[in-house]
Amino acid sequence: MKNNKYVEELKSKSNAELQEDLVAAKKELFNLRFQNATNQLDNTGRIKEVRRNIARIKTVITEKAKAEA
Repeated sequence: MKNNKYVEELKSKSNAELQEDLVAAKKELFNLRFQNATNQLDNTGRIKEVRRNIARIKTVITEKAKAEA
């Protein structure tokens, strides 16, 4: 599945890279919400996808933190 490959890709990244991805995903989500509010967004399903990607990134960060402890 596409999501499994994405999660495996996330697990191979360092914490700094994960933080950068998280910031980028949050910016993208903000932009998507802004476009949605101004009726410029065509694919509203992208908002849901980005929200789930943010959750995946946070999950991987938490798993790495627990593994280090």
